[in-house]
Amino acid sequence: MAKALARELGFRHVNTGAMYRAVAIEARESGLTPDDPDIEARLAPLLASIDIAFEGERLILNGNDVTPKLGEPEIGELASRFSALAPVRQKMRDLQQAMGREGGLVMEGRDIGTAVFPDAEFKFYLDAQVEVRAERRFAELAGKGVAITRNQVLAELQERDRRDSNRKLAPLRCADDAIVIDSSRFTVAEVLAQIQSRIKGTGSQGSEKA
Repeated sequence: MAKALARELGFRHVNTGAMYRAVAIEARESGLTPDDPDIEARLAPLLASIDIAFEGERLILNGNDVTPKLGEPEIGELASRFSALAPVRQKMRDLQQAMGREGGLVMEGRDIGTAVFPDAEFKFYLDAQVEVRAERRFAELAGKGVAITRNQVLAELQERDRRDSNRKLAPLRCADDAIVIDSSRFTVAEVLAQIQSRIKGTGSQGSEKA
C-alpha cells in the first residue's frame, strides 16, 4: 500500500523495516548476534561505516544489492532484536530524517509517526487482525519460495508485536494524531482509496477510525 501511495503521489517510498533488516544482514555477516557481550560496543564500527541506499524498491547495502535476503525469517527475527538497541535506533533515525529533509516522501515503519517524524503532514496507522496479517505474510513468503508454515508466521508476528510494543526505545504505538485504518476487511486498493480521500479531502491530520 505504501508503495502504491508513493506511486500515486509521485513521491519516494522508504520501507524503514528494510533498513533494520539491512543492519541485521550486515551484523550476521560480521558474526554478531544480539546476545553477544558488549554488543552495542561491537556494533559501533559497523554502524559508523554502514551505507544504506534505495534504488527504487531495491536496497543497496554497502554497495551490494541485498533485496533477496530481506524476506528471510531469520533476518526478520534478528532485525526486531537489533532494533531494540539504542545505537541502532539512533543511526537509523538519523538516516531516515536525512532522507525526509527533501520532502516528497512516503515512509513506512513502526515508529515513524511517533519518533522519527512526529510533525509529519499526514500520519496513517494501519492495523489488521493478527490472523489476517499472518495469512498475508504467509502468502507473500510462499510466493518467494520461503519454506515456512502459517503457524510459524503467526507465532513470529505475535512475538514481534509483543517485543516491539514493550521495548523501551520508540515502542510500537499509534500517534495521538494519526488516522487509524483497520485493513482487515479491505484490499490494498480500498485502503489506498481511503488514504487518498483523506489527503485530498481534509488537507490536515485527524484522529478517526476507518
